[in-house]
Amino acid sequence: MPTAIIADDEDLALDELRAMLAEAWPELDVIAACDNGTEALEAIMRHQPDVAFLDIRMPGLTGLDVAQAAAGKSRVIFTTAYDAHAIKAFDLGALDYLLKPLTKARLEQAIERVRERLGGNGATPDWMRMVSELDRRLAQARQSEKLRWISASIGDTIHLYSIEEVVYFESDLKYTRVVTEKDEALVRLTLKEIQNGLDPDQFWQVHRATIVRASAIACARRDEAGGITLELRDRDEKIKVSRAYAWRFKGM
Repeated sequence: MPTAIIADDEDLALDELRAMLAEAWPELDVIAACDNGTEALEAIMRHQPDVAFLDIRMPGLTGLDVAQAAAGKSRVIFTTAYDAHAIKAFDLGALDYLLKPLTKARLEQAIERVRERLGGNGATPDWMRMVSELDRRLAQARQSEKLRWISASIGDTIHLYSIEEVVYFESDLKYTRVVTEKDEALVRLTLKEIQNGLDPDQFWQVHRATIVRASAIACARRDEAGGITLELRDRDEKIKVSRAYAWRFKGM
């Protein structure tokens, strides 16, 4: 019976992955479910499972850290909301890289890849096909290393937002506030980490603590002192533009 460990710092995501694996791969024995990178590494070293499904952003150690430290002990499939780590993931020998929210079709593809490696006639896949597949994935990763989803907390609940839903991001001490048309939540990422995954043509930094989706801006108003304030299409609050970023609105 094949074995696996799963690791994600969000309980809902962990439960969803376990349920999807039970449906797509009934014979798989999930021998450990971990909510941080340190536990995941310990579970891999102790059990040496056939495959480890690792979220990339976890407290303690990241999924990338775990994969590097446990090299050779388990096959790895990453699950994440970020495109940006795909190249590094394949450099570490990952079998696949699944973007959240997970879909049944993509999970089944990843499972098939693991099965090929585990035994039978597919135990040693044709090397040329594997190299071709890797090249294709690396090319895709280089073309689109952008953030697609934001996983954020509202109380005890984890919400998953499409990047297209976000009106603006605002730093809040060690957290970042994610604001949508009707909602707001906190994410455990710095504004700089988020900015690295955003399309600069779609999201504009207007203050050292604020990044706004350009299409969410209704107008920019200039006061008598030359200061600029943004009014939003779908939110009542107004956003101040610092002088360092006022150049964006010279033509408005």
